[in-house]
Amino acid sequence: MRRVSAVVIGILVLGAAVAGMARGVARAQERPDPHWREIAWPMPRDGWPAGRAFRCMEAACGGNTELYVRPKLGFCNCDTGVADDDEVDRVADIDLISDRFAPSGAGHVVSVAEMPGRLRRYDLAMPGGAQHTAVGIAVSHRCDLLVAVAQGTGDAREIEGAALQFLDTVDMTRWMISAMEGR
Repeated sequence: MRRVSAVVIGILVLGAAVAGMARGVARAQERPDPHWREIAWPMPRDGWPAGRAFRCMEAACGGNTELYVRPKLGFCNCDTGVADDDEVDRVADIDLISDRFAPSGAGHVVSVAEMPGRLRRYDLAMPGGAQHTAVGIAVSHRCDLLVAVAQGTGDAREIEGAALQFLDTVDMTRWMISAMEGR
């Protein structure tokens, strides 16, 4: 009987330890990315509500980088979603950063918060002559669109990777899903 009690107690202690470790891992995944800081929405008012804006000054983000994310509810082709690069060019808010932008190549399929869409890289001519790179992202859910633009002074591949990694955090995924549901 003592042996059975000892085994049961051992199993309970082991189970509690495993559960505690799992909660610790979940908490670690929910911590915000330490490189990114939320900033005020810098874009001018237009027909869509303001979204959220973030800045990263770290080398891990491709240098001085900003990311802007917002939903555009009711603004997507319900049948095809974001079908091609031309649509990314039209909807991704690149023109709000600079009206002098040019795609630096073909885009590609991407998924953000389990929403399908496309991503495309751009070269930007900023006021004052500075050159920036940008990544435009447009994804859809039903008839709604979520757009994100990351822009900065670094390499487009680094900016793209940092932006997608940040958008994949638990906090941002929750916010994007909530925003797409109109909450």
